[in-house]
Amino acid sequence: MADRDPVPLTAEVRARLAELELELSEGDITQKGYEKKRSKLIGAFFPQAPGMDPSMGQERRPPVTPSSSSRYHRRRSSGSRDERYRSDVHTEAVQAALAKHKERKMAVPMPSKRRSLVVQTSMDAYTPPDTSSGSEGEVQGDEEEGVEEEDGGGGGGGGTSSSREGNISMERWINRAIHGTSSTTTTSSTASSSSSSSTRSGGSGAAGGRLADVLSQHAHHRRQHHRPHHHRKTENHSAPPDVTGYTSSAPEGIQVERAPGAGPAAPRPTPKYGNAELMETGDGVPVSSRVSAKIQQLVNTLKRPKRPPLREFFVDDFEELLEVQQPDPNQPKAEGAQMAASRGEQLGVVTNWPPSLEAALQRWGTISPKAPCLTTMDTNGKPLHVLTYGKLWSRSVKVAFNLLHKLGTKQEPLVRPGDRVALVFPNNDPAAFMASFYGCLLAEVVPVPIEVPLSRKDAGSQQIGFLLGSCGVTVALTSDACHKGLPKGPTGEIPQFKGWPKLLWFVTESKHLSKPPRDWFPHIKDANQDTAYIEYKTCKDGSVLGVTVMRVAMLTHCQALTQCCSYTEAETIVNVLDFKKDVGLWHAVLTSVMNMMHVLSIPYALMKVNPLSWIQKVCQHKAKVACVKSRDMHWSLVAHREQRDVSLSSLRMLVVADGSNPWSISSCDAFLNVFQTKGLKPEVICPCASSPEALTVALRRPVEEGTTPPGRGVLSMQGLSHGVIRVDSEEKLSVLTLQDVGAVMPGGLMCVVKPDGVPQLCRTDEIGELCVCTVATGTSYYGLAGMTKTTFEVFPVTSGGAPVGEFPFTRTGLLGFIGPAGLIFVAGKMDGLMVVGGRQHNADDIVATALAVEPMKFVYRGRIAVFSVTVLHDERIVVVAEQRPDATEEDSFQWMSRVLQAIDGIHQVGVYCLALVPSNTLPKTPLGGIHLSETKQLFLEGALHPCNVLMCPHTCVTNLPKPRQKQPEIGPASVMVGNLVSGKRIAQASGRDLGQIEDNDQARKFLFLSEVLQWRAQTTPDHVLYTLLNSRGTIASSLTCVQLHKRAEKIAGLLAERGHLQDGDHVALVYPPGIDLIVAFYGCLYAGCVPITVRPPHPQNIATTLPTVKMIVEVSRSVCVMTTQLIFKLLRSKEASAAVDVRSWPPVLDTGTHTHTHTHNLLNEHHVVFKKT
Repeated sequence: MADRDPVPLTAEVRARLAELELELSEGDITQKGYEKKRSKLIGAFFPQAPGMDPSMGQERRPPVTPSSSSRYHRRRSSGSRDERYRSDVHTEAVQAALAKHKERKMAVPMPSKRRSLVVQTSMDAYTPPDTSSGSEGEVQGDEEEGVEEEDGGGGGGGGTSSSREGNISMERWINRAIHGTSSTTTTSSTASSSSSSSTRSGGSGAAGGRLADVLSQHAHHRRQHHRPHHHRKTENHSAPPDVTGYTSSAPEGIQVERAPGAGPAAPRPTPKYGNAELMETGDGVPVSSRVSAKIQQLVNTLKRPKRPPLREFFVDDFEELLEVQQPDPNQPKAEGAQMAASRGEQLGVVTNWPPSLEAALQRWGTISPKAPCLTTMDTNGKPLHVLTYGKLWSRSVKVAFNLLHKLGTKQEPLVRPGDRVALVFPNNDPAAFMASFYGCLLAEVVPVPIEVPLSRKDAGSQQIGFLLGSCGVTVALTSDACHKGLPKGPTGEIPQFKGWPKLLWFVTESKHLSKPPRDWFPHIKDANQDTAYIEYKTCKDGSVLGVTVMRVAMLTHCQALTQCCSYTEAETIVNVLDFKKDVGLWHAVLTSVMNMMHVLSIPYALMKVNPLSWIQKVCQHKAKVACVKSRDMHWSLVAHREQRDVSLSSLRMLVVADGSNPWSISSCDAFLNVFQTKGLKPEVICPCASSPEALTVALRRPVEEGTTPPGRGVLSMQGLSHGVIRVDSEEKLSVLTLQDVGAVMPGGLMCVVKPDGVPQLCRTDEIGELCVCTVATGTSYYGLAGMTKTTFEVFPVTSGGAPVGEFPFTRTGLLGFIGPAGLIFVAGKMDGLMVVGGRQHNADDIVATALAVEPMKFVYRGRIAVFSVTVLHDERIVVVAEQRPDATEEDSFQWMSRVLQAIDGIHQVGVYCLALVPSNTLPKTPLGGIHLSETKQLFLEGALHPCNVLMCPHTCVTNLPKPRQKQPEIGPASVMVGNLVSGKRIAQASGRDLGQIEDNDQARKFLFLSEVLQWRAQTTPDHVLYTLLNSRGTIASSLTCVQLHKRAEKIAGLLAERGHLQDGDHVALVYPPGIDLIVAFYGCLYAGCVPITVRPPHPQNIATTLPTVKMIVEVSRSVCVMTTQLIFKLLRSKEASAAVDVRSWPPVLDTGTHTHTHTHNLLNEHHVVFKKT
């Protein structure tokens, strides 16, 4: 059959084909959709005639020069999908596909062509494409149809032996290409024999109908595998299929299949290499070969991102240069089963429990008014004041009445129910604090207890002020003695502290309060969802948050403590803790009132003088319960001498408030060893764990018959640093001995979750953060919805993703685990966690190690601070300690070197900096501890002023930057920088060109503002420029172009005649907002002067505002002042003369008498609006 004339494609069809190519590369359409649409477009140009030889439908390949092919490969090598390159690429690819339709003569590759492909032994020939679009399904489809071409189509035409040999040689060639072998003479000769039968006659017309698909797929195949080709003669030969694409898509299982029904060669089995049932996608994911190639193509296309992420253009290559510390393959890993949640015993219901704390106070205040509630001590240890329940009730009612009715006016009270007020009381006056706290509860006002500000530069005082401001606090309750001790200003007023809102200080002493009427009683409700109080919490970074506690949570917490501690009426409890927050508030202020207990409060000042005072009070009053910290137990041991009159046999419970500190066990053991001979029983010591968010987390109950004995565990610090639990022996140095803090609180549910990421349950041998689900917890961080959700609304999940419960949990901020028999063990706090080199270290552990190195001989009162700073994207440990005044420099460095050795030997971590400061120089908390965040801030600012410093960066900074190396590829960021350097604009924006005022007058737009006004006065004299409205919204006056021009000329004449001003002089315009200000402004422009607009002084506050006006006049170097007649008189008044000397003013011009303007009414206008018409 004769060759047919090629059918040209129209420009519209070519454009549609180019759009299809673009959509396919973008991933907007699938391969199947692309082929369907393309076949529909091209099918009209290839009508299939009956009996047509399919071989005649084939066309020659277009010539591709090595330069063009290599240039195309070079463009796409970077992998970037930049818009500037895409149009060229697709234009070249589409044009190559369309050029094939110019000739339709069948051509078979010559041996030379095969040889030119095989001799390329470079691995670049087998490099996979840089996009995922060339999937194995697509390449396999191309090759199937390519082989079908050579066999003569899908008809029953007889294939010769030479055709079979050609297919076998093709498979050998593919095999060698896969394994990277070089071509041999045998391959070349075998390939030449395959071309002996170049054409075949006969065959079905089906193959001819698929002609366009075959040709376009070969072109698509070439476009994906960017290989340079040699020059070829287009009139005789077409390029062979690029079979090297197989090496990237299916390296282990290659199939070269014939089309079904291809003659005698069809039944021949296809050779398979490796596991042919499993192939790999472009991402290396094994898939079944039974999956449709088109479906696999669609999956790979959808995986490919349309655009690179924006952050790739702004990569900080400095992070890439840092050496990434590889995890130790031998590090211990959690191997236990999933840790189950632990539930506390059921909260018992007692019939005589009050419905609220206010109801309890009312009950005891009326039934037992003379029962002692609180006894305070002076610095000598003698009772200072005994507060009975009757007095507490009457004082609280009086505080509530005065809060609601004596602050502000009747129409506008200053404090309403639900408002927040600050409680500012010293640590030695718990009686006044209790009366004010319960007074706020009775008035339904939310108390916010804070510390007493001793100076304007207190540590953390500014953050406390931010909390008060966010809570909307405007009133602060305090005692008379505290109010007198606050810092005062020169006039005797309390200054506004840095960062604090403006406060009204209200003294709650009875002599300063009004007695409520007899018919006034506070409204006492049952415990509800209203906020009871807000407890402040200092975070690791120094910020202060407010934890809100509801009334029902406060009551439920008191009931749980009563059940755990078995509190009964008239029991005596000794409290050494801070009664304004945490355990001291819960036991000594809230739960004690609920059970009508008697509290003996030991102030911090007395503990500093006599650390044994609390033990003496226990003996003297036969106290049943004492609330202390391990620090108090330690200093009691230090100050203890053999005293015969000490007896602790009355104690049934010694609550250790900081039981969450794992090193409190040493103080407990030492205290027990000394005082066990004084009647102290081992089961009396009851450590507890608490946090501001979850209140009391766990509490060890006094051991009774049949209960679980106390537990302790010896754990490896090496394992703990990796977050796992490994039991070790006490003989080793690098171990941590933990004591349990009891079981879960009654009515609570506890679980342990991973500290980071999804709150998933930990394994039984894994350390995690304790979370509790109970009513008796905080509700939120006041005003911080985002942080509230991540802390108070946590839903732990199992390893399978199932939620643990239907109610939210609260994060406690404590790290630990649930041990045998449901006992809780705490290994540290989240705030003290430091992650150094991928390992976790607790600040309390480092402090304990440093204190173990001769603490009494060197460290002043054991004051050591440990925190971490970020250096080279990793945390580094810093140790700061106060040294004793009599320590020498030699002793200092000897101690520091021993501390470094101890920390390195026990914790296997280096110390970045060890600094020693003089005694009593570190910032303190209200109870004398070290303010950690303030100390860290001083260190970072270089304001710590240490007397001895030992820096050891070489032992801990191990991820130093690597030497910079030339990058192998040019990334997107380099392309962007290169374009900027070469002057190419990536993006630009420009405003519109200023329009011409008159089409026939080009010079108008180059006039000055004053010249424009003169021109407007001539062309549009009656056009209204400005309109002045009064306070009632009616028009007071207006100004046209010609009026403004004439009045400005008068002002200019005034400046020239009376002011004798020259061009460029500065003139201060002291005018209120109005038309006179505009007139004076243009008058200065007419005279060539520079106008300086100044806000006039306020007539009712001249002493404050007039010096500001004078300062602006002097700074601006004004040689003249222009103002209205009323302000002119104001400047010469006696009050103004007292503030600013009249003789110091420059010449003052009154424009009121010269421009015939009426400006005396402007000062009475309260609402001035300009409207440009």
